[in-house]
Amino acid sequence: MTDDFRPERALVIVAHPDDAEFLCGGTVARLADQGCEVFYLLATSGDKGTKDASLTPQELAAIREREQRSAAAILGVRQCFFLGYPDGELEETLELRGQIVRYIRQLQPNVVLTWDGFRTGFNHRDHRVVGRVVRDAVYPAAHDPLYHPELRELGLDPHRIDELWLFGTEEPDHHVDIGPYLERKIDALLAHESQMRGRTRDDLRKLWNARAKEVKQRTGFRFAESFRRIDNRPRPPGSAPGAVAAASRSRRRAAVRT
Repeated sequence: MTDDFRPERALVIVAHPDDAEFLCGGTVARLADQGCEVFYLLATSGDKGTKDASLTPQELAAIREREQRSAAAILGVRQCFFLGYPDGELEETLELRGQIVRYIRQLQPNVVLTWDGFRTGFNHRDHRVVGRVVRDAVYPAAHDPLYHPELRELGLDPHRIDELWLFGTEEPDHHVDIGPYLERKIDALLAHESQMRGRTRDDLRKLWNARAKEVKQRTGFRFAESFRRIDNRPRPPGSAPGAVAAASRSRRRAAVRT
């Protein structure tokens, strides 16, 4: 994707349908076009995300799962998985961590993309919970063998990801040029018809164009998605704490066009 890191498999873990398309849809399309297998894992099916009181939570969940699969297909995502938790009721539980660890071990991604669960600004609690639980799942639970022994009984051995990319972060250090993928990102967003509330393709284009100058100044790209990128590779024996992460940061301050 950047420098010498070309992940073969990526797992995007979010709280609700449409989270991924808004925050990393262009990046997902770019990864998929580069040959990366991309998977989605959603903690909820967004069963409360509507102004239409005539819908039941079950009806809305079915609509939003269908929309999510359509959006994912547009971006090149291989498969979507839904954990089925109620929207707005996520908690930092051992059960949720174990389910996320299970998918990490099963799918064996090189990179995981998720919410920054520690941002200080106003944010949906489900976003915060998912971000924090994923951090705990990635390190140390997914790659230490004595965590979640029930998974080893299923043949799911420990797996260590290479990198964690946090979106919705206040301190991004990694910017992906999504200019060539903006239209596909918009197509994927429009697939979430229940959430668009009448917004059109032109509305979404105007939104991105209005931000283009500021984004260019901040990232070097007219259209970009930004992340905090965390290196999770093992530290070489004898190296100083933080040396691997520092070396990785020095190799890339911004994404490069490919």
